Amino acid sequence: MSSSSLFYEQEGVAHLVMQRAATRNAFDGEMIAQLHEHFCQLQNDPHVRLLVLRAQGEHFSAGADLHWMRASLHLDAQANRDDARRLSDMLSALYAIPCPVLALVQGAAMGGALGMIAACDLVIAEEQSCFALSELRLGLAPAIIAPYVLRAVGPRIMTQLTLGAGVFDAQRALAYGLVHELSPAAAMTARLQKQIDSILQTAPAASRAAKALLRRLHPGPDEDERRLCIDTLAQLRTAQEAQQGMQAFLEKRQPAWSPSCANS
Repeated sequence: MSSSSLFYEQEGVAHLVMQRAATRNAFDGEMIAQLHEHFCQLQNDPHVRLLVLRAQGEHFSAGADLHWMRASLHLDAQANRDDARRLSDMLSALYAIPCPVLALVQGAAMGGALGMIAACDLVIAEEQSCFALSELRLGLAPAIIAPYVLRAVGPRIMTQLTLGAGVFDAQRALAYGLVHELSPAAAMTARLQKQIDSILQTAPAASRAAKALLRRLHPGPDEDERRLCIDTLAQLRTAQEAQQGMQAFLEKRQPAWSPSCANS
């Protein structure tokens, strides 16, 4: 079964749906590859005026898939670097889509999902949704997504979210600038349609030109930044802390550095 699907609901509007609801739409290698392919396709489709990025089920995305994480424990540094490069390429392709991109967020959006949200131009989230950059609890860091989240929320908030590694609610996400609008769950469809109607009233060529201008004025990460992020994640993944942290997470226990574990 496909991990994502791309379809056109009305003229000029594309919908890309993550559909691994059983895993809370967690990322694995297959899903990352499919999303990257869809994003590249959308870059080259001049007829698309808006992309809506959404997810099946109760949650937008739980971040990394558990089985994918388990497999990474056995990869060497170069294999982990290649793995991180594929995730980086996917986010870069999303950021490079020339038309407006709107994310519709429900439930939990964790880890790498925040990178996708931050790479979008407009974000509508359910009032009860929640968010987290919890990578440090695993002995990792939000390295690949850092350039996008940093551009969305600024360095002070990014530092707080990264080092605190805690869950924050939709109201805080709105205050931080990670999302732009909150909606009751029952009104999400209506809010989405209102935003679609608004965007379809804008001039298509001018919309793409305006987005291109904004990307020139405030560009995404260059190759040196991306390489730094990739190398950082690859190095952390193969370090002892990450090995212990991810294994503890998979076994549903506290890692060795946790106070509750040290005092037991």
